[in-house]
Amino acid sequence: MDALGRFWDRVTAVVPDLPTSVLLGTAAAALLLVLSPTLWRLTRNAVTIAHEGAHGAVALAAGRRLSGIRLHSDTSGLTVSAGRPTGLGMVLTLAAGYTGPALFGLGAAALLAAGHAVGLLWALLLLLALLLLQIRNWYGLWSVLVTGLVVFAATWWLPPTGQAGFAAVGTWFLLLAAPKTVFELQRSRRRRRAPDSDADQLARLTRLPAVVWVGVFLVVDLAALTLGAWWLVG
Repeated sequence: MDALGRFWDRVTAVVPDLPTSVLLGTAAAALLLVLSPTLWRLTRNAVTIAHEGAHGAVALAAGRRLSGIRLHSDTSGLTVSAGRPTGLGMVLTLAAGYTGPALFGLGAAALLAAGHAVGLLWALLLLLALLLLQIRNWYGLWSVLVTGLVVFAATWWLPPTGQAGFAAVGTWFLLLAAPKTVFELQRSRRRRRAPDSDADQLARLTRLPAVVWVGVFLVVDLAALTLGAWWLVG
């Protein structure tokens, strides 16, 4: 019980706010991870994890039965759920993918602003563990395990301020990467490389043009970025 209590005290410890200069430095580091073509080929896997995880979480919340999640080496993914093929639950499940990473980032920004950087990292580990139970291919298993190991290493070996800095980079990364994936989606649609994207499936379900759904994704992601940045450095 004493060990459990010490662990809980560690998880719920409040970390002092990082200086604004440090927060801006973590934002610059995250921006590099997003804008560098070389780094983006690797870090985009983390966005795919958040994207497919959001599909899965909303599917379960909507009462659908989750059949499994696959992550691919080209940074695409697939979440399969069973239930009504139409209706609000299906719409929300599809819409969650391109808005999920930004909303995860917004939630992370709220926890960071409240000083719960350590708790944020442990919560992320828990979510990754739950996601791992739904993975149905080897690349997806490897991708989630490596991500989890990186987060675990930060929680175990970094001091509280180091954990806060690591969490800040991750938060900025999600907030900045989400709108970039929407732009990539629209570019792929123009080149007809994504004929069955989330936006196109939503268009068939709702009779709203796919470009409208792309706009919805972008508005949500930019709003989350703006609010998250205000919470972090405002």
